[in-house]
Amino acid sequence: MKKFVSNIRTDKLTFRGFIISFFLIFLAVIYILINYNNLPPFIPIFNQLPWGEQRLTQTAGIFIPVIVFAVIFIFNIIYTSVVYEKNPLIARMIAATTLILSVINFLFIVRTILIII
Repeated sequence: MKKFVSNIRTDKLTFRGFIISFFLIFLAVIYILINYNNLPPFIPIFNQLPWGEQRLTQTAGIFIPVIVFAVIFIFNIIYTSVVYEKNPLIARMIAATTLILSVINFLFIVRTILIII
């Protein structure tokens, strides 16, 4: 396990990308917890579905995007640490993609909560 972390830590760009992504996940969870009591019983999360009750989920469903992204984040860290020895460029691209996804995830959470409240 130390080898996995040391591969990522040697490349500052990759390491910073993952640190910022983790920080944004943490901020999203904190933002949800701060506003959780103000949320209505049903919130619209599934915006790609047709209009109606299909778009709604219970209040705890606000954690779905964060949990899905956390799983992707963990997978990307593991995959990056494996790939880094063979091709550091691909590892950097994965870190950059993870960073972009974390920003989009954070903005989705903030925007959804601001629209609801």
